[in-house]
Amino acid sequence: MTTVRTPPPPPPLPVRDREPSTAAGVSPMLNRLAAERATGVLIRERGTLYLADGEVVHAESPATPGLDVLFSVPGVLDAEVWKEAVAKAGARRQVGRFLIDSGRIAEGALELCHLGSLYDAAYFVLGPSSTPSRFRYGAAHWFGPLRPVTVAALERETVRRRELLHRIWPDPATDTAPIRRAALTAGPAVPQRQEAVLGRVDGVRTAADVSLALGRPAFHTLVDLRRLAAAGLVTAAPPAQPPPTPSVLTQTSADPDVALLRRLRDALEAL
Repeated sequence: MTTVRTPPPPPPLPVRDREPSTAAGVSPMLNRLAAERATGVLIRERGTLYLADGEVVHAESPATPGLDVLFSVPGVLDAEVWKEAVAKAGARRQVGRFLIDSGRIAEGALELCHLGSLYDAAYFVLGPSSTPSRFRYGAAHWFGPLRPVTVAALERETVRRRELLHRIWPDPATDTAPIRRAALTAGPAVPQRQEAVLGRVDGVRTAADVSLALGRPAFHTLVDLRRLAAAGLVTAAPPAQPPPTPSVLTQTSADPDVALLRRLRDALEAL
């Protein structure tokens, strides 16, 4: 009797989906991936979420400082130690485990910092998006899994943070635009933490720039800036005006057509 073997199914193809831009920190696509216990990376407009068996194990966003900054600026971990961990364990996707097993940092401290970074980046990743989301099955982050977070917990925290910001100050302009000080002769005293943020406000830096300079989670900076805006101490800088389009008469005089137009203009003015 001949045994017929069924060939294994082909690997799943990358998924693309367009999620509604009105989703307040809730991603239907992410929930579907959680339900199927997917492993891979969800790529959205403002960052990425890495999943393992349907749970989120890492998050990254250009709006937030990376783990290297969050570790090195407050002196939690020496920058050289971080580079060593990435060099020795990055290819194996075990950087977090290497730091713990080599005694560079206590497991609880690393988990706490990593979770803070994950929630911080996920807030921006799960924000409103105007571009399609994509999911690549099987992708893994070089940091490696440490303490996963359920999708439900991540979305609850994201929504809570959005509501908190709205209660503090409903105008989100200071979240993304360059920030400048308000034109006040004197303002109310602020706590030391907000004073540090205020000291980085120069009309050019955005909230993300301030977070990077201070080595703080970006969401904390959003909270401080909204409180400063509510107190009338900062405001979003107006958008830069585009440079004026040069008229034909301001072009180089080497152009014979321009020279002719100038002579005609001069003749008309002389009448």
